[in-house]
Amino acid sequence: MTRKKLILLPVAALFSSSVVFAADLPGKGVDVHPVQSTLPEESFQTELINRALEKLGYDVKPTEEVDYNVAYTAIAAGDATYMAVNWEPLQKDMYNAAGGDNKFYREGSYITGAAQGYLIDKKTADKYHITDISQLKDPKIAKLFDANGDGKADLAGCNPGWVCGQVIDAQIKAYGLSSTVQQNQGNYSAIIADTMTRYKSGKPVLYFTWTPYWVSDELKPGKDVVWLTVPFSVTPGSQKNEDTALPNGKNYGFKPNNEHVVANKEWAAKNPAAAKLFAIVKLPLADVNAQNQRMHEGESSSADIQRHVDGWIKAHQATFDGWIKQAKAAVR
Repeated sequence: MTRKKLILLPVAALFSSSVVFAADLPGKGVDVHPVQSTLPEESFQTELINRALEKLGYDVKPTEEVDYNVAYTAIAAGDATYMAVNWEPLQKDMYNAAGGDNKFYREGSYITGAAQGYLIDKKTADKYHITDISQLKDPKIAKLFDANGDGKADLAGCNPGWVCGQVIDAQIKAYGLSSTVQQNQGNYSAIIADTMTRYKSGKPVLYFTWTPYWVSDELKPGKDVVWLTVPFSVTPGSQKNEDTALPNGKNYGFKPNNEHVVANKEWAAKNPAAAKLFAIVKLPLADVNAQNQRMHEGESSSADIQRHVDGWIKAHQATFDGWIKQAKAAVR
């Protein structure tokens, strides 16, 4: 009788510890396939979530960079697990086309108050009293921003396939700017680098950008550059009747966006710890701007980005630990 007790006690203790271990690591044995856009500056927010998922025990595979539309399609089909950079409302049509709420789990807002729009250098704005993009209908004003000698203003625009490029094209047409303004599309990082070179040489610049991104840390709105308003709201697709004016009456052509985590809906239902994490993570826009600026200054390798994630977690340890605690609690 005594011998049986000696045998059973270790077995019971082992079973008990495995239950505790499973609760501590709810993601153990579960693969995660993250995707993000091809924009390197969106790596930080993705890798921060990856780190939290690893802390929950998930086996996080290397993040794959794909175009936004491919990311939505892959997540909806279950070929990818999640993306941390769903722009709402900018990518509303792309999200819905891939299945919308029937295919995606989307709860909470990861980054809020992301601004987008057109800017020009303050020196030119002040000299010629330029405040609204419609003023570029004047060929003399437009020619100030002509970088290639064709007489049109060169607007640093978006990557082909990005929704912002479609909005810019629609606005150029609606504001009667087709004969005086040309959106330059291609690799945004290369285009904005040319814009920076032009600015540093003292020449006028006209560009589209967004936050969070390093550009607004380099060229500070109100000091180095100014935002241009638009004469009225113009947005293509299902948002064509949307009013983009801010509460103060200013209209910059784009509604403020929030960035959300989107995940495959079936996967999220089977993984409540990860689902809870996706719903509660919050990242200040200013922190992303600052990290992106470090990338712009040369700290852009994978190792650099991981170091930035380490630094953010260390500086916000209580917040990070709180995410993990709440995510684990969602399983119990």
